This record gives sequence, C-alpha cells and structure tokens, in this order.
Amino acid sequence: MKNKEKLYEYLTNCITDNKKKRFDEIIQNRTRYITIVLENMYKSHNTSAVLRTCDCFGVQDVHIIEDKEKYKTNPNIALGSSKWLDIIKYNNTKECLLSLKNKGYQIVATTPHTNNCNIEDLQIDKKIAIVFGNEVQGISNTIKENANIFVKIPMYGFTESFNLSVCAALTLFSLTEKIRKSDINWELTKKEIIDIKLNWAKISIKSSDLLEQNFLKNI
Repeated sequence: MKNKEKLYEYLTNCITDNKKKRFDEIIQNRTRYITIVLENMYKSHNTSAVLRTCDCFGVQDVHIIEDKEKYKTNPNIALGSSKWLDIIKYNNTKECLLSLKNKGYQIVATTPHTNNCNIEDLQIDKKIAIVFGNEVQGISNTIKENANIFVKIPMYGFTESFNLSVCAALTLFSLTEKIRKSDINWELTKKEIIDIKLNWAKISIKSSDLLEQNFLKNI
C-alpha cells in the first residue's frame, strides 16, 4: 500500500497540479456499491453511451459478458470514458453472475415485462449489479433464472421500452442519487482509491511503464 502511494506521488510529478486535483475530486464520488453488467451488446454506440454514463455518474466498474457478441466501443460516443473505468470481461453469463454474487451483489435485471419493482422502489441495503440485456432479445434466460429481482422504469407512452443507453442513464441517475442521499457506506476504500488513482496516473503519462521500472529499482 505504502509503495503504491509513493509510486503515485512519483508518477504524478509528471502531470499538472490541475489534473492531480481533478483526480482527487473525482475519486471522492466513485463507487463500486453499484455496478453495471452488459450482456452481449452488439451495437457499439449503445455500449459506448453506457460507459460514458457510468463515468459521469461515478460508477467505476462495468462487467461485459461476451459469449455471443464481442465488446466494441465507438470513440466518438465514449469520448475516452472507458479508460477511466474498470472493465471486466467474461466468457459467459453464469461466470459473471457467480462472481458478482460471491462479492455480495444482488443481481437486478432490467425488463419492461414484469411488475416486480419500479426502479425508484428498489431497496439499496445491498450492493447492486444492474444487468442490461441484448438490444433485440433483452436479458437471457440465464439472467432470468438467476436474478434476485427485476426492475422496470415507468413509461406512459405507446412505445414498449426506452433505448438501452437511455434506460441505463435513467437507472443510474435514480440509484446513484439514492445512495448518495443515504447513510450507506457507498464510497471506495482507501486501497481502492490508491489503486484507481494509480491507474489513472499511468494512463495519463507517456512511457509510464518505464518510469515505474525506474521507481522500483530505487526502492
């Protein structure tokens, strides 16, 4: 831990004070209490828009299931947001869900076809992994069989559902506002903070790997 903190200080000598200040500001609003799962997205603009939304709302982790469709982004929509996030990839849905459940997440599946729970009524007493399914088929049977709860966003028009990226934005706005107004410990740990800030520093500096090697030689 101490070596990581020293490495961070060493690397950030190569970035501006404004960027260091920005890191400190942003990390305070990052969370892993809420995470996003994207299952077999095939439209890169949707994936990119969700990543951008996660960054904007401070959701640090995005879990990508790609047993049928490979993860793709559109740089014109993502606007570099993916580099500030931790993206975890899985070969199949069961592997992803099991990993999240083992970390204490309740699996919350989004679908307009159930009356289980409106998003604003979702309880936040446990960590939340929100699953968004394929743009055409929706969530898979595996998710339907393993989800702890189903949620929907209320709609009052003729159209059956929101665009996937809009659905993600509305969901994250609702839940991130709710946890920040609660007494829940949604913040990152000190270890998580230094790990993430260290990664941000590395991707902000050219040849950061060489600088790191030089640092390690002298400790």
